[in-house]
Amino acid sequence: MTLITTPPWLGLPTHRAWLDDQINRLVRFVQGARLEAGGFGYLLEDGTADLTRPRELYLNCRLTHVAALAYMRGIPGTAHLIDHGIAAITNDFHDRTNGGWFSALEPAGGPIAGRKAAYDHAFVLLAGASATEAGRPGGRELFDSAAAVFLKHFWDEKAGMSRESFAWDFSDSEDYRGANSNMHLVEACLAAGDTSGDAIWYDRALSMADRLINRAARERNWFLPEHFDTEWNPRPEYNTDDRAHPFRPYGSTVGHWLEWSRLLVHIEASLASPPAWLREAATALFNHAITFGWSVDGHDGFVYTTDFEGAVVTDVRMHWALCEGIAAAALLGAVTGDALYEHWYRKLWDHAAQYFVEQEHGTWRHQLAADLSEAGSVWPGRPDAYHVLNALLLPQLPAAPGAATALARGLA
Repeated sequence: MTLITTPPWLGLPTHRAWLDDQINRLVRFVQGARLEAGGFGYLLEDGTADLTRPRELYLNCRLTHVAALAYMRGIPGTAHLIDHGIAAITNDFHDRTNGGWFSALEPAGGPIAGRKAAYDHAFVLLAGASATEAGRPGGRELFDSAAAVFLKHFWDEKAGMSRESFAWDFSDSEDYRGANSNMHLVEACLAAGDTSGDAIWYDRALSMADRLINRAARERNWFLPEHFDTEWNPRPEYNTDDRAHPFRPYGSTVGHWLEWSRLLVHIEASLASPPAWLREAATALFNHAITFGWSVDGHDGFVYTTDFEGAVVTDVRMHWALCEGIAAAALLGAVTGDALYEHWYRKLWDHAAQYFVEQEHGTWRHQLAADLSEAGSVWPGRPDAYHVLNALLLPQLPAAPGAATALARGLA
């Protein structure tokens, strides 16, 4: 590790100015996702929306959340994006017959056959919380509705976890439980606790983290199982025939170790009396990602997935894993004071700036091959701003409350 002898980057006005410039560029880029048909489209490399692809609920919610944070950060021209997103989620995506929200819509039409998923509904809850904090019309109503649907249909009080998906009428609960959806629900529940003022949401976040990290990941030396049956028994061979699946890949997902590391710091900071395992597990997961995920095949970058012994399964480099690593390093550095995290914060940003950040457009390449050339087998185009904003904004904010509430309270 390089000896750090200079002030932390986050204490330097020049570094924060660089981060803010990147945020401004990113926000300009995502303006192109706005669709006249309603909501936001799937962004291509040039910043235009692909009008042939479905309108996806999770992307619409993420961009609404991003717009809300940008608005509260003081970036003009973002209020209309929040309102546009709220309108689409509330009207176009909402199932007026059965409640909840459709996962996808035709490019300029109605819902596409599918299921109502916890993953998507996590982002509805997050978008509603952020829009509420931004004070936008319809934000509070969206938040209240999302919270009610989550508690009525998805939250399993006995397990202290979320169910995965249902048919449109909330029958036919899927015989699968996923760490990915519950991970994003941890973030959504923390935001819900901040926005509502009800600490029971923090307890729900802790419950999900306890089962998945303090038990399932710890029992497997921090190789987090991603797939479970309805009794929360791991299914280690799940998707062995579709190993690079974008949402349910085979094996253990390195970027999720980093994302969980960050989330555990947020949970710890949110609770009045946090258990000691949160900090211990947060540092263990980060170190695990560095040991088993970074440059393990002779090329720089985090590999996508490993098996449960640490062998690389899918060697592509995903931008979101790097984003979460940057945010986790910043937060762990802030709460521990350990120079290790400053070292990695700088190292990861150097890697991002060299290989992922597109200065011309203000966005990131979403996927690289092992040799760091651009690839698109898992996630083509440039649809994501949510993870990129995490890397740019979260290091500048306290660990709690969450980003939207912190900005609303002027804590940046």
